[in-house]
Amino acid sequence: MKRVVVSHSGGKDSMLALHRIIERDDVIVDRLLTTVNETYNRTSVHGNREELLDLQADALDLTLQKVYLPQSPTNEQYNNLMKEALQEAVNDGVTHIVYGDINLADIRAFREQQVEDLALEAIFPLWNESTEKLINEFIQLGYKTLITTIDPSRVPREFLGASLDEGTVERLPYDVDVCGENGEFHTFVVDGPLFKKPLPVKLGESVVEEPFYTYQDVVRDRVD
Repeated sequence: MKRVVVSHSGGKDSMLALHRIIERDDVIVDRLLTTVNETYNRTSVHGNREELLDLQADALDLTLQKVYLPQSPTNEQYNNLMKEALQEAVNDGVTHIVYGDINLADIRAFREQQVEDLALEAIFPLWNESTEKLINEFIQLGYKTLITTIDPSRVPREFLGASLDEGTVERLPYDVDVCGENGEFHTFVVDGPLFKKPLPVKLGESVVEEPFYTYQDVVRDRVD
């Protein structure tokens, strides 16, 4: 039996990888692993609030292990912090790590090199599949997802905060990968078949501008 940790951003690709891996009868999902910017308490790149990651993990009924990263970590800092976190998982009996990468070979090579010395084997459930097939599968499964980050040079502002459904996918510019595999956009999943209940969220008013990405703030809608 494989005991796995799932590298988890809170977005659609890692969620679909989790969905597929959790359906296997030779796997036990031990935990999710997420990187968090320690300055802003938001997920790296995606910019989602740490509080929402906690809500999501609770709705999935899974443990969330967080790796806190400085605002602009050096490669050495990043590698050391990740190695510590992964070693902790190994010490707890984890044997495999699951990634939601699809077709970026350099990213896969980096992942595999990162775990090479840790007695961890990497699993890529979505690897080299058609992104159109994957996004259709994800939507048909019933996951509800918000676009929380865009590269404004490639994705129009109107898509920021939109629900990622069939209509939204059809309206994406022709040169944008429908899974945002080239960094065109990122997402946050708020409901779906693995969730005990939908996340109580709403779109916030503030949008954080940065040179390469524009972020839609998503906030907690209520306290249950």
